[in-house]
Amino acid sequence: MNILLLGSGGREHAIAYKISQSSRLSQLFIAPGNGGTSAVGTNVPISVSDFASIEKFITSNNIDMIIVGPEVPLADGITDFLRGNEKLNKLIIIGPDKKGAMLESSKDFAKSFMVRHNIPTAKYKVFTQHNIDEGYKFLDLLKAPYVLKADGLAAGKGVLIIDSLSEAKHQLSEMLCHEKFGNSGSTVVIEEFLTGIELSVFILTDGNNYILLPEAKDYKRVGEKDTGPNTGGMGSVSPVPFADPQFMKKVTDRIIVPTVEGLKNENINYTGFIFFGLMNCNGDPYVIEYNCRMGDPETESVFPRIDSDIIDMFIAAGNGTLNDFTIDINPSTAATVMLVARGYPEAYDKGMFIDIDAAYSDMVFHAGTKFDDSDRLIANGGRVIAATAFGEDVENAFYNAYDLANKIKFDGKYYRRDLGQDLL
Repeated sequence: MNILLLGSGGREHAIAYKISQSSRLSQLFIAPGNGGTSAVGTNVPISVSDFASIEKFITSNNIDMIIVGPEVPLADGITDFLRGNEKLNKLIIIGPDKKGAMLESSKDFAKSFMVRHNIPTAKYKVFTQHNIDEGYKFLDLLKAPYVLKADGLAAGKGVLIIDSLSEAKHQLSEMLCHEKFGNSGSTVVIEEFLTGIELSVFILTDGNNYILLPEAKDYKRVGEKDTGPNTGGMGSVSPVPFADPQFMKKVTDRIIVPTVEGLKNENINYTGFIFFGLMNCNGDPYVIEYNCRMGDPETESVFPRIDSDIIDMFIAAGNGTLNDFTIDINPSTAATVMLVARGYPEAYDKGMFIDIDAAYSDMVFHAGTKFDDSDRLIANGGRVIAATAFGEDVENAFYNAYDLANKIKFDGKYYRRDLGQDLL
């Protein structure tokens, strides 16, 4: 099969890595890709938002399947756009239509969807600039910390968790009246804070059936001991020790099945991944958020554990036959350490030369890299490289991942040194 994968991050490199191992693969193209994806496929200089060029490339290169990695093209309707071309009626598209992507692109839509289908989530209310005074009053009713979420997409940084009531009111004003997150924050969801430990659960669905992928836990704060601002993710691990069969049965019965059935009942066309950001509150799962794609950096820990042929899995999703597909999972633990640029997640350095020993590059997933005019690998993003390694348990897997991280050199390299400690 000829496959086009959209995206340029560590998530896409990890997906491309697994696709490249399939016996069904003829050609793999990644648009636009990064410095690492070129080792497992062919990078194509097309923006994920350039739908017309993507459509032309699919037609010109006899593409059989497109996998949409990031959320923005899904929220903008790439699936609807391609489905509108009758000549592409046999194209397998892994990614929901625009309405399905609203599970991620609108926090308001997602929360109301959960309420409609009795899916456990935190209590909440929605506010705009026009009723900001009611927002202030709602904050007065809550206990610290206070959770403010920009309704739209904000690159994983649109959630504020604030200890001070006065600061929460100030940030609500900044979001609604001063465009702190641009249009994404023109509507704000305020919700009660849930106490517990987070994890990420993933499924691939064909709209009727689904398969459960390995779960993961990620680390969002830039600083050790979960301090500092939120990031796109500083590391991850899979499996999660506390996600035992009893807990996962609750996740399946209370969250996954009602979500898939809810989408079907609302006539939402959904073929693709659903990411469930969950909180384990004393053994009971609650949904913090949905995403309409795989997580990053969770994919870098999850996908290496999938032993099944990944193209077979995608074909089953595209053909509506996931009920006949059995996924094989590596029982080992996979841990990922994200190496970031100096200054991230604020203004960060770029252009640093990266030195990676080829002997250790198998599960080094590039997130923000490119080749310069002299064909040297350089840093081109805040999150630069994800170092992933297997181990017999969380402690051993992170030990190996840190060993790999130390073999990667670039000026200003930073990473958290306490990943996984909370699970030991």
